Amino acid sequence: MAYQPIENYGIIGDMHTCALVGMDGSIDWFCCPNFDSPSVFAAILDHKKGGRFQIAPVQTQGVKHRQFYWPDTNVLITRFLSPEGVGEVTDYMPVGARKKNSGHRLVRRVTVVRGSMKFRMECRPAFNYARDPHELSILPEGACFQSPSLSLGLATHLPLQKDGNAAVAEFTLNEGQRVTLVLRDLEAGAGCGLVLSETESVVLFKRTVNYWRHWISQSTYRGRWREVVNRSSLVLKLLTYEPTGAIVAAPTCSLPESLGGERNWDYRYTWLRDASFTLYGLLRVGFTDAAAKFMEWLQDRCADLEPDGSLQIMYGIDGRRQLTEEILDHLEGYRGSRPVRIGNAAHGQLQLDIYGELMDAVYLYNKYGSPISYDLWRELRRLLNWVCDNWQRPDEGIWEVRGGQRHFVYSKLMSWVALDRGLRLAAKRSFPSDHDRWLKVRDQIYEEILTKGWSRKRQSFVQSYGSDTLDASSLIMPLVLFMSPTDPRMLKTLDAIMQPPAKGGLLSNSLVYRYNISETPDGLAGDEGSFNMCTFWLVEALTRAGRNDRVRLETARLIFERMLGYANHLGLYAEETGPSGEALGNFPQAFTHFALISAAFNLDRALGAGD
Repeated sequence: MAYQPIENYGIIGDMHTCALVGMDGSIDWFCCPNFDSPSVFAAILDHKKGGRFQIAPVQTQGVKHRQFYWPDTNVLITRFLSPEGVGEVTDYMPVGARKKNSGHRLVRRVTVVRGSMKFRMECRPAFNYARDPHELSILPEGACFQSPSLSLGLATHLPLQKDGNAAVAEFTLNEGQRVTLVLRDLEAGAGCGLVLSETESVVLFKRTVNYWRHWISQSTYRGRWREVVNRSSLVLKLLTYEPTGAIVAAPTCSLPESLGGERNWDYRYTWLRDASFTLYGLLRVGFTDAAAKFMEWLQDRCADLEPDGSLQIMYGIDGRRQLTEEILDHLEGYRGSRPVRIGNAAHGQLQLDIYGELMDAVYLYNKYGSPISYDLWRELRRLLNWVCDNWQRPDEGIWEVRGGQRHFVYSKLMSWVALDRGLRLAAKRSFPSDHDRWLKVRDQIYEEILTKGWSRKRQSFVQSYGSDTLDASSLIMPLVLFMSPTDPRMLKTLDAIMQPPAKGGLLSNSLVYRYNISETPDGLAGDEGSFNMCTFWLVEALTRAGRNDRVRLETARLIFERMLGYANHLGLYAEETGPSGEALGNFPQAFTHFALISAAFNLDRALGAGD
């Protein structure tokens, strides 16, 4: 069975874990019980050994596939259309009030809405990234899969059969007939769980739909692109780990940034940078409760600093620090893209920018959410003094290069943001602070960036001191109020970045690359696609520059609406867009969906009501 394009998937979840469902009705990625638990289904990383849970028509010739979300929810419908009939698989994970010992349930409801259709169901788990064997038992009410570390039950009225270590069934449904399958984690020896009656299945479906509709109704965004903003908000909610409020960067690992390349990383953790930006995105459209939960998680991290007084750049969703990187040699990787990595060695890197993103998020939460506590302020004050002591160090930077530390301009910029927001917050709340020291260092950073971070040759801000390489992270300068969006240096930087790569720029048909790999070593081989978040950053930078320049504002709108066309059929984005418009990298990515929300919010406001 061939690999599907990354963009062919939809996502469902319960704010503990999630699953990717392909247009062919196959669940090819599912970790249980949490986002960063070992995989149960990982066919997306090895279509032979990874494991899958597929429900699809037996007859494939002449069958068309459609996939869509039930409006304003994370309930996914996969529809199969053939001359003989139309069938649907409704996939979701129940959310809201969780019954004791109910586990994490993955519900698949199959129905035929016209004619008749014969389906084949195959549930073939491969526990612990396809490393652990399991025992399969077929029972009257379903099947049990038991591995050394995890047991799953598949409850259904369908008569199941064994196919090696898989449970399979073939069944025909006529118009109006339905069957429900529920996969859940259970204690060893607990059977396969209760089979849902038709009434219970309908009630559970409606309860899940109502949960998502109620949640998204809290959005305050009423602008031009409401549908795509709501979908991005729903994605960000799905990527939130409910017990702690942590937000994962993406729910997958090792999906490649270039096919066959080595840029394959595990994103199932909480980066302070990504999560802080996501917090900003949620606050922008009114989701203060979600932001409050993350602030609790953040306060716990600030109270548990490293021995030198710093924060790690990322943590496990439960707050753990050790995220040891490991290569899974037995998996071939998506379309042969090796190595397959779990864990992430970047957790030990120095990335000075995280303090700026953290302080900006705290400042905005204090302004638009709830006033922060004095206890949190005490920890933040310690961090700000750490920034004063360490901002001059070289680091690995926002892009987590593995080619050695440098003086990255973005890292200095966000160190400035950290101290600037600390000064603003202390003044607004009358908190005790080291005002004179912070002010002196903040201004010192500013002048150094204007001196060492500016290239006279390129007439642009650059990636690092002493280089002439452009970097898309410079686009955030006006977004964080470091530089006026109409300052001549900022406008020249915009113009330089908007040149095509062949002329030294980073813009290719409205898509933005992070930096030019051929100009600057990052310690990795191979190419990568354009970086979706950076495209939305360009939109926002142009939007702010366009308040007094209609041409730039219209260019911002053009690029934004072109970029909407690179979402998949469900409005989801991976980390990058490849040379043929394909999705690359982990999917879906929180960073991209946050940047979409922010760009849509500010662009809509700039265009005004009389567009």
